[in-house]
Amino acid sequence: MGFHEIRFPANLSFGSVGGPERLTEIVTLASGHEERNSPWAQARRRYDAGVALRSLEDIEALIAFFEARQGQLYGFRWKDWADFKSSRAGAAPAFDDQRIGVGDDATVAFQLVKTYRSGAFEAVRPIVKPVRGSVRMGLGDVEMREGVHYEVDETTGIVTFSEPPNMGVPVTAGYEFDVPVRFDTDRIQVSLASFQAGEVPNVPVVEVRL
Repeated sequence: MGFHEIRFPANLSFGSVGGPERLTEIVTLASGHEERNSPWAQARRRYDAGVALRSLEDIEALIAFFEARQGQLYGFRWKDWADFKSSRAGAAPAFDDQRIGVGDDATVAFQLVKTYRSGAFEAVRPIVKPVRGSVRMGLGDVEMREGVHYEVDETTGIVTFSEPPNMGVPVTAGYEFDVPVRFDTDRIQVSLASFQAGEVPNVPVVEVRL
């Protein structure tokens, strides 16, 4: 799968609409009861970048980015302004935001994840595109140092420790992250007259599985 490690201009994604979607298969039985199932283990994000465009310069930047990705051919990074870090919206990422594993005296590589909780239920989302320089790691209550105790692969979200964490020690992380996406169209239609009058183009973007 072709993927370019470049972020869609953050100033153009700010103000876009979108978020997670799920695929649920519902069968209504003769009794009126329902059986519900989902073939997706993870949600998939969709966005519309068109609503964030505010000027002719924005249109130029969009077209240049679209052409460089060759439409739907190559994926890219997208900043979801509603959900882009391990911490709460009003806080900066901290090394103990998310628990991503437990030491076993052998494992050195851990996948970054983000856990969404509601009541007694939770969903765990793999984070595969962390932002360079934003990842902070902890073992127990102690923060580790990147380049000394661990290395981060920004293309996969895998953190590798120089030494395996000790048995039973919680492995925690804090970070900012992007969403891997592609354009969900091979065509962008823009009318400068209608754009200046307030009509914006539709620019659908969809998350890709990596």
